[in-house]
Order: sequence, then structure tokens, then C-alpha cells
Amino acid sequence: MATEVFAGARVFDGLTIRPGAVVIADGRVSAIVRAPDATGEVTDLGGGILAPGFVDLQVNGGGGVMLNDAPTVATLRRIADAHAGLGTTALFPTLITDTPETTRAAVDAVAEAVAAGVPGMAGLHLEGPHLSLARKGAHDPALIRQMAEGDLAFLLDAARRLPRLLVTLAPESVTAPQVAALAGAGVIVSLGHTDSGLGAVRAAVDAGARLATHLFNAMSQLASREPGLVGAVLTDGRLDAGLIADGIHVHPMTMRAALAAKAGPGEVFLVTDAMAPAGTSVTEFLLNGRTIRRSERRLTLTDGTLAGADLDMARALRVLTHEVGMPLVQALAMATRIPARVAGLSETHGALMPGRVADLVHLSDDLRLRAVWRGGVRIALLQGAE
Repeated sequence: MATEVFAGARVFDGLTIRPGAVVIADGRVSAIVRAPDATGEVTDLGGGILAPGFVDLQVNGGGGVMLNDAPTVATLRRIADAHAGLGTTALFPTLITDTPETTRAAVDAVAEAVAAGVPGMAGLHLEGPHLSLARKGAHDPALIRQMAEGDLAFLLDAARRLPRLLVTLAPESVTAPQVAALAGAGVIVSLGHTDSGLGAVRAAVDAGARLATHLFNAMSQLASREPGLVGAVLTDGRLDAGLIADGIHVHPMTMRAALAAKAGPGEVFLVTDAMAPAGTSVTEFLLNGRTIRRSERRLTLTDGTLAGADLDMARALRVLTHEVGMPLVQALAMATRIPARVAGLSETHGALMPGRVADLVHLSDDLRLRAVWRGGVRIALLQGAE
């Protein structure tokens, strides 16, 4: 592959925004230079920001399909391609609570997709079924259950077969030794869909949980006498947390307060929680046989329960910067460097540094998506990319 130089835009390298040009060769970032030279073909981007491709650890569907519908390599490829056209070049396809058979099929499909080199497949996120009925959200209550020893054995085997496995669970549906066993096997244990109080949350974190799934949504809230999972996330630096920044799941001022309060070194990062409509004009689809409707940037069950998000990363960045008031550098890090770190992808993704994969997004100054490159190859933008 010939050397290419991308010039004419400010560069977000994962840490700072600076002037310069990005040199790529053989599908990797070769260097960031002050000005283009004669070593390769130069593309003048004409302004805007060149940033790493987005990293999304919660992608339920896209391109008109859900992983739950048909957990196959073809489905995974379609989802990954749809999100690449929206700027996300590395993702964790996410299985919402389903039957044991469907869950096994999802593990098999991701393992096969990784072996086949399907672009964008960074791991698998199993969201459930070991959740709390009290905080089920859009998950089918008939499929939610306590973790049994057979479930633990299955997850430990899945962790051996997959490059990365993220599991969302509720502390009240598992034991501390089960959490410890998962964490010890390299599973990224995330707490979510839980009504647990601070004590149970801390016990799970002490056992190895290191993440919270979609902060504020489907979890015990911060109250005057019980901090809940929200309070634990904000005060415990061991926890990172995903955030659906669409302005619907969480109010912009709530996001501002949480981001200001978050104890480090744990950080908050963006997820889309995207569903089948991502990158399409689809207005209605099914999850576990239940109808979900798309209207006014909301996805809801017929009873009005939010069911995933109608969101892409570029719009989340605009919400963070325009409505929440976050500095642009921090917002960009929340879509790139931070989720890459959480997923164990820092050596390949989330930054524009020598040796990293040449996954790039070009954003306008008002954070509209203008172009995407995956492995140095430009790909077409999809409907909804903005």
C-alpha cells in the first residue's frame, strides 16, 4: 500500500489537538509531521479535525439488523460495516439478554468473525442475562436469571475463545467469587441493570468489576442516604463508565455534573447503545418478539420504555460539546482513547501515533462526519452519518 499523507486539518492524536499532517503506510500510522513532504500522495482535507476512528463498546445492531436476530458472521459484518460508515471502526457487538442457545451462537459467531478477519470486530459484549428484574429496562424479564455454575463455566470458556469479552451483570444476580473468577480470566466485568446499594456494588468492585454500563440508566441512583451504583461510579476511581450522550437517556446538566464529579483514575467514555436502525431509515424492528419504534431520535417499546439509542458517535460529540459544555479534547478522548484503553485496545486503536491502525475520521469544525478510513482505506458514509 502506497504512503499517503493527510493534511489541511487539525489533528487529534488521542491526547491533544495540534496542527500537522498524518502519514500512513501499509494500513498503519507512520508519523505525524509538521507539514506534508514529497514522500507520498497528499490529500488536502480543507479544514476540520482528523481523529482516530471511534471505538464503541456497546453496539446492539446496525444496518437494519440486530445481533439477537441472527448471531452469524454475516450479521456481524453488516453491523460493523454500518457503524464504520458512521465513524466507528472498532466495536464490541452486543447481545441483549437472550436464550442460552442464542448466547452460545453469538460467542461462536464473534470467534468465527475474528478468525475470518472481519474488520472492526474487537470483542463481544454480553449484556445479561444475569441482571435485576427491578432494573430490566428493555430486557425481556422472562430471560433474566441468576448466574449458575454452568453459566460461569460457559463464560470462562468464551473468554478463552474470544480476543476480549465484556459482561454486564447485576451484583444481586451473581456471587463475589463468580465475579472474581470472571475478572481473573480476563473478562471485563461491568455492573449494570442493577438495583444494588453501595455495599453490594463495592463488594463486586473488590472482587474485580471495573466498569459500569450506561451510567444513570437502568441502575440504582444517587440519593441522600443511599449512593447506589451512580454514587459508586462517581466516587470510586477503580470504575470506568459508559455514557449514552444523546441528551435523552441522560440530561446534559446531569452529564456535566457527573463528569465534573468523577473520581479518577477511572473515566467516563461514550457508547451509542445503537440498535438495528443505525445507518438506515428503519422505523420499526423487533427485539425478542417485541416491537421497538423509532421516532424523534428515540427508540421505545410500545409502553414507552427506552430501548437502546438512535445515536451515532459524531452526534454524541456534538451533545457533549454544544449542550454539556465539555472541552473538545475531552469529548474526542471519550469516543476514542478512553474506550480503547478500557477494552485493552490501546496498542492498536484510539490514537494517531506511529504503529497504530490507520483508522481515521475526518470531522468538520462543527463535528459533522466528513470521511472515514478503516485500515487506511476510505469507506463510504452511510445514511444518518452527520
